[in-house]
Amino acid sequence: MTELLLQTIVNATYAASYLALVAVGLVLIFGVMGIINFAHGEFYMLGAYCVVALYADLELPFLLSVAAGLVFVGLVGIATERTLFRPMRDNPLGGLVVSIGLLLILQSLATLGFGVRMEHIPPPSQAVLTLREGVGIPVQRLNVIFAAVLLLGALWLFLHRTRWGFALRASAQDPEAAALQGISMGQASRIAVGIGAALAGVAGALTAPLVRTFPYMGHSVIIAAFIVIIVGGVGSLEGAVLAAVVYAFVHTFVTTFVDGVIADIVGLLLMLAVLIVRPTGLFGSRDRG
Repeated sequence: MTELLLQTIVNATYAASYLALVAVGLVLIFGVMGIINFAHGEFYMLGAYCVVALYADLELPFLLSVAAGLVFVGLVGIATERTLFRPMRDNPLGGLVVSIGLLLILQSLATLGFGVRMEHIPPPSQAVLTLREGVGIPVQRLNVIFAAVLLLGALWLFLHRTRWGFALRASAQDPEAAALQGISMGQASRIAVGIGAALAGVAGALTAPLVRTFPYMGHSVIIAAFIVIIVGGVGSLEGAVLAAVVYAFVHTFVTTFVDGVIADIVGLLLMLAVLIVRPTGLFGSRDRG
């Protein structure tokens, strides 16, 4: 029983890592642009397919494929911001509709390019780190955890130690005041969406050898990400990270000891419970950002 408990903790830590990357990217886009991006799960899917195309099909090094996924999905995000999201900046409903349209387009393109079959690619390493007898963690999962900590740490430093990081935070807190201070809202939006998309893309790329890749794989991820940002507080990056950990542990433990479907229901009940006690979420405020 002790071994199963420890193994579940290890699995939950892995799930929290990639979910935090996706949720933080989603929060960043909403915080700066005020747009709820339903296509964010498809950015995750694109990152996974970059690894399928480059690592599995072309046999390029795995890390190079992951880096390519990060850059490619980040560029897709920048193009999306310029052509679709920016014209809808002051129209939240229009932005929502546009993001749903983008979701369908990206799914269709993935289906045309790769088909609807589930791709399963071997991880670059089959090694397992044994923590104790009966408890181990595959090195690939460990890499996801390390990468998530590294990327989230780098994002924190960027937001709190660089000029454009301050600009993004100011834009999220008060767009009008930020614009009056000379901050380019277009540039801030481009950076926010680029980084947010890249984080989702690298999460998909890192987990591609551990999950089955298919055009609709973003559905479950985006649902979990929305639950996470609502629990953490819409617009709060710190809340998204904490809520990702809480949600991943609750979902993983319920899945392991009860049932996966029940785990989905418990996740929704967790969100409802938090909203009843604190309608703005754990770290949210009444104002956006």
